[in-house]
Amino acid sequence: MKQVADRAGVSTSTVSHVINNTRAVSEDVRKRVQAVIDDMGYIPSAVARSLKNDKTYTIGVSVPDNTHSGFAELLRGIEDAAFAVGYNIMLCNGYEDAQRQAAHLRGLIEKRIDGLVLVPGGAREELAPLLASQRVPIVLADHEVAGVDTDFIGLDHEATGYAATRHLIELGHRHIACLAGPQSQPAGQERLAGCLRALREAGLELDPAYLVHGQPDCEGGHDAAQRLLALPAPPSALFACNDLIALGALCAAREAGVDVPERLSVIGGDDLGCAAFAAPRLSTVAQPTYDMGRELAELLFQRIRGEGEGEARVRRRLQGRLVVRQSTSRPQARRALAKAF
Repeated sequence: MKQVADRAGVSTSTVSHVINNTRAVSEDVRKRVQAVIDDMGYIPSAVARSLKNDKTYTIGVSVPDNTHSGFAELLRGIEDAAFAVGYNIMLCNGYEDAQRQAAHLRGLIEKRIDGLVLVPGGAREELAPLLASQRVPIVLADHEVAGVDTDFIGLDHEATGYAATRHLIELGHRHIACLAGPQSQPAGQERLAGCLRALREAGLELDPAYLVHGQPDCEGGHDAAQRLLALPAPPSALFACNDLIALGALCAAREAGVDVPERLSVIGGDDLGCAAFAAPRLSTVAQPTYDMGRELAELLFQRIRGEGEGEARVRRRLQGRLVVRQSTSRPQARRALAKAF
């Protein structure tokens, strides 16, 4: 800073004010100082600034698995909101390992982040004691953690399962299967609960043989659909708890010579970018994941600024939207009967 000040012909305090935007400086002086900074390639020390200002202008983001396309949209929303107010993000990926995610969380806090956006996933029990002892502002994404009093914004997964299954029922399907993903994954279990609610309201039950738990990816969906299609009485429709599972199911149906949607209707639960370009184009429930990311970050920045102290915690779930494409239709027998009349 002293070298910048000498070359710009100003005091070091003026350079500090230009860098930190802590006091009004004339536009001519600001441009002169900035030109010297650019010419020297000088990058201020974030560590030194954080010690002086007690702010790092960095937030931590911890997710269970950033390879999932849904998390990519969430991160994009968080980063866009952070960039707009001059913040950086530090990302930690748990790879679906609760112990690893807890270790990453400790590392984030040690690095003096100003706040944290956390997607706890299946690591809620492991993370609860660590979260309860922290004073750094925290917002939870998608799932709450028992005993942790903090803000929460998530997707309404139960409503997603309900909307997808209700769509199949309204088409006339009565033999509906569910590919629910791992039993340890909260989102899949909540979507399964929505599926069951829609079936109960229609006076239907989920045949135990029609409920398959597996990996929440294309391979898991492929294997689960193969099992269902090999049954003596296979389902006429299936709800896959996410789009990757649904895409795997479409592949399995194609390999088995089962036409979609003529003999099997398939619906997913995310509306990933690839869903609209599957063959056939996938019906699904679009999720406001990007909007959730922005709202989480904006809420966190409010808490960092000390806004809303003493007020009730935010607890909000965002609704998905049914998107009907080519992979769902009325059951074959029902269509044939309708055509006869």
